[in-house]
Amino acid sequence: MAYLGDPILADDLLFRPEHSIIDQSLHPRLGGGITTNGDGFGIGWYSPDNSSPAVFKSTHPAWNDENLREVAPRIRTPLLFAHVRASSGTPVQRSNCHPFRSGRWLWMHNGSLAEFPRVRHDLQMAVDPSLYPLLEGNTDTETLFFLALTFGLTDDPPAAVARAVGFVEQVGSRHEIEHPVHMTAAATDGESIWVFRYSSEKATSSLYFSNDVAQVRRLYPDLQSLERLGTDTRFIVSEPLRDLPGAWTDVPEASWALIRRGQQEVHPFEPTVPA
Repeated sequence: MAYLGDPILADDLLFRPEHSIIDQSLHPRLGGGITTNGDGFGIGWYSPDNSSPAVFKSTHPAWNDENLREVAPRIRTPLLFAHVRASSGTPVQRSNCHPFRSGRWLWMHNGSLAEFPRVRHDLQMAVDPSLYPLLEGNTDTETLFFLALTFGLTDDPPAAVARAVGFVEQVGSRHEIEHPVHMTAAATDGESIWVFRYSSEKATSSLYFSNDVAQVRRLYPDLQSLERLGTDTRFIVSEPLRDLPGAWTDVPEASWALIRRGQQEVHPFEPTVPA
């Protein structure tokens, strides 16, 4: 889950929605067979007066972490990333929890790079030598993030992620892996959020962003919780936080979207093999 809008308490974002990210960690509805996401969690956020993000991660299940309940009512933020993890095979440890951070950038990902242990060496050897020492964990998600950074994430996020995904598919093909990539991913520089929905087999997990709050208010004039949200508020979610027809846009398969205050745009996503 990602939030962009007027500063708000993290507690209101993490715990109060009907189908919050905490509820999703226990009861995912669109998880593709995953019954819980209990292999750790993480949040990353920007302070209203600070361009560098902070992160808080734990290997505890999100629904049972007292430290998260302690800090969430004390974090006020205009942009928050939150992720609950179901490991695809790598260890349950703090360095493997999302979101991942580099400078002012945050990154998180649902999905997997198929047969990652077989391709990990080839992928990580392509990471820029100046970035390689910053790898902390051993997940496919962090590797994909550092490949995107290598291919220019800070200058042109859509092109960089297209190159990173194209490279992963190229390496996967060399290893005779049929469907190397499955991802919904999000990246932010603290001002804008880029999201990506793509899989090699064209069967990617769900991804949504919220529509204009003024429009949603007109649809649901009696829903008082909407009155507290600024007009530029946007949510990005794997599963809708509440069943409100007309409130959510489904990001199409093989697409990327740019979300910023008062603006959203959707474009086709196509991997490119880097030179």
